Amino acid sequence: MEKVFTGKTAEEAIAAGLAEMGLNREDAEIVVLDEGKKGGLFGIGAAPAQVSIKRVERLTDGERAVRFLEGLFERVGQDVVVTLTEEGERIVIELTTASAKSVIGRRGEFIDAVQILAGAVANTGRTDYKRVVVDCGNYREEREETLRRVAAKMAAKAVRLGKRVRLEPMNPYERRIIHAALVDDENVTTKSEGKEPARFVVIIPKNMRTFDRNRGGRGGKDRYRERRTDNNGYDRDGRKIYPKRELPKESTPQSSGTTLGRTQSGYKKGSFSGFFGTYLGNSRDENADGETTQEQKDE
Repeated sequence: MEKVFTGKTAEEAIAAGLAEMGLNREDAEIVVLDEGKKGGLFGIGAAPAQVSIKRVERLTDGERAVRFLEGLFERVGQDVVVTLTEEGERIVIELTTASAKSVIGRRGEFIDAVQILAGAVANTGRTDYKRVVVDCGNYREEREETLRRVAAKMAAKAVRLGKRVRLEPMNPYERRIIHAALVDDENVTTKSEGKEPARFVVIIPKNMRTFDRNRGGRGGKDRYRERRTDNNGYDRDGRKIYPKRELPKESTPQSSGTTLGRTQSGYKKGSFSGFFGTYLGNSRDENADGETTQEQKDE
């Protein structure tokens, strides 16, 4: 309720108004309507100051969220009754309407968005975050039960396969349900990955298998299995199979690479089996056949 008070000055009018309404200054909304006028000689032309004082309605965090949702549903044209059912460690708001499906939305998308907005309004100006739950037609309880069943099923799958299992993206409220459902499970751990709004939960088994480099392909078949050949020397894919090249024996001074042989027209590939490189011994000692050269005899 708003009242107007007068006084010689604005401060006198404010003091008189607060005293009459029994308010402290921080609990009142004060508007100075007229600063007043002192007037001239003998007070001629003087005018009193006027102020408007209104009691400030102090709302709790939950009441503020309820007031916001009432205006929201009025704007979107939905007839919804918003009720604050709990306000303590968490704030619970119940929505009552003739068409619950329109308020919940597909897979709960609409009511989840409403819950996020209500949480933002309720936590405005707070240093510690207070959890806000917006429910309609017992949807939250049924959804929580569904998520617990999904968590147990996916945890068993992760343990059976020995690998991580990724769940579909969820809002923070639903991810918290998954984490809480598996927090005491001795076989798995959970963590959230990704970025909002596509953040998701990953279930990690404690018996997770390491990657086997020698295993690959579908069905765990050996990636490096031996190629099968038919009687004509072709594998089952129709590719020619060439025999493996035999390495020289240890007593044979040969190279395992391509060798060159001496011919009248030069060198040809694959004939010479000697060493590559230049021989650095004394060429005057013996010729290639092991005989003493004519120059040695002459000396």
